[in-house]
Amino acid sequence: MPPDHIHHTHLQDEAGTTALGAALAHVLEPGMAIYLHGDLGAGKTALARALLHAAGYEGRVKSPTYTLAEPYPVKLADRMVTVIHFDLYRMASPEEFLEAGFREHFNENSICIIEWPEKGEPVLPAPDIHISLTVAGHGRDVELRALSDKGHQCLARLKFAPNL
Repeated sequence: MPPDHIHHTHLQDEAGTTALGAALAHVLEPGMAIYLHGDLGAGKTALARALLHAAGYEGRVKSPTYTLAEPYPVKLADRMVTVIHFDLYRMASPEEFLEAGFREHFNENSICIIEWPEKGEPVLPAPDIHISLTVAGHGRDVELRALSDKGHQCLARLKFAPNL
């Protein structure tokens, strides 16, 4: 695997977060796991929502804070895929993730986006991409880090101009 592929950028506003989500939607592949890191209010759910809408989901995208997981069927490259948005913030222990059967969702027919992945360690499957969001003034600083071959290929295709 090549050395870490890392993108750093600053998002000036919510439109920048939306643009990043849309750009990611066009380069993701089935079977990927994306970890979203950041404090409360850093924009993790906004990024996931933008990604889902850009991938073609037309319904309401709600935060899975209380359900822990929300599935969304989308069509990527002429193939139906389920994007599962996890929010593990309220999860009491990593075992709860296993008991709920969530690990079964990590397969070649889905893309898993996980907020608060540290709550699921060490039982979560390894991520393809880590995305860290940090509040910086009125905007956000973002780091995207590829951690697998799929993640490297994805970020190598990413075309993103956040603040036009």
